[in-house]
Amino acid sequence: MMNYVLFDDETRDNLLPLVFFRPVCDLRIGILTIREKWQKYLGQKVIVHTQNYLRLKYPMVAPPAGEAEIWINGVVCPSAELLNELNELQLGQSLWKDRKLVGFRTESGSKQSVSNPLFHPESLPNPDAISRNPILQSTIKFTQASPLIIYHTYDLFIHNERAIVEDFVLVTKGRKSIGISTTNTVIGNHPVFVEAGAKVECAVLNATAGPIYIGQDAEIMEGSMVRGPFVLGEHSTLKMGAKIYGATTIGPHCKIGGEVNNSVVFGYSNKAHDGFLGNSVIAEWCNLGADTNNSNLKNNYSEVKLWNYQRHSFASTGLTFCGLIMGDHSKSGINTMFNTGTVVGVCCNVFGAGYLRNFIPDFAWGGPQGMSVYKVNDVFQVAERVMQRRNIELSVAEKAIIEYVFETTKHSRV
Repeated sequence: MMNYVLFDDETRDNLLPLVFFRPVCDLRIGILTIREKWQKYLGQKVIVHTQNYLRLKYPMVAPPAGEAEIWINGVVCPSAELLNELNELQLGQSLWKDRKLVGFRTESGSKQSVSNPLFHPESLPNPDAISRNPILQSTIKFTQASPLIIYHTYDLFIHNERAIVEDFVLVTKGRKSIGISTTNTVIGNHPVFVEAGAKVECAVLNATAGPIYIGQDAEIMEGSMVRGPFVLGEHSTLKMGAKIYGATTIGPHCKIGGEVNNSVVFGYSNKAHDGFLGNSVIAEWCNLGADTNNSNLKNNYSEVKLWNYQRHSFASTGLTFCGLIMGDHSKSGINTMFNTGTVVGVCCNVFGAGYLRNFIPDFAWGGPQGMSVYKVNDVFQVAERVMQRRNIELSVAEKAIIEYVFETTKHSRV
């Protein structure tokens, strides 16, 4: 049996704060997380190799020594062509897309691992040098596929349309939708797929630009207007009169109202009231208070810069439209205003009149009038209350992870 391992590489630092509490393969884009996509393609569970402190929640269960393994970069989304190339690798061979390692083949228990200098971009010879060296040619392969690779947080909404279309085919192939009530108005030639238990009444669903997927036991309330490509995850709700533009993904167990455009909400997060969310990514267990709004376009139409954890500074995105990136367990009070290109760290509670800073450090409490530290015990209390509403317990491992991130992000709160 072939074993498949999804690993974190150095790209992870560019994906903070969204991966403080998860492996990179658990980022959601399209309908599924990257891990779920690979498992669909493979027809089996994968092994996850992530940061040491995250292994409290995501332990790596290694197969018996000597078994074949293919390690796959957790920021790379699968395709049939790419999977075939990975499966064709011989022991010791690696597969690359330009200067990004896609995967490599090894044996369980071998010394070969992602810590090996061979598997870092700076050590990779240029393609001309490889083509002239038979030994390198025998070990380094370049993919002919065009895989979707997540390099930055904002790639999640930039490439969400492609991911929705690809996931839609993957998830619905050979299956039949339960159909949709005649109280709804459906427009366009792209498919609308409704899972069992979902409720959709008196809504307008425009599938002209892309497919619409409605998950199991999800609900679209009356008066909602949706333009595809669009995903509503299982047990999630679009509140009455919601206005949704594609390409947008709402993960499982969310409540969403107001106006949303080209955004990804991972799951277990709420934006239940009016307000605008555009070109944004919201992690899990977040809540946007009533009439929370974000800007996704600067008044002078200039390029948006975004806080980068790896550089400890703002970095160019090359984007004109870029809204809000919010880490797990963060909240905003009513009438909160987020400026263009704002990053909110994990476990933040922000509120108050006026525009917030473009970077809110992890574990921050306050608003434009001033910030203090959101203490860990207070974070635990709120998280426990919020998660209990979904009948989920904040585990000992999750508490330890939160404490670790609190300690390692102290420098950003100075």
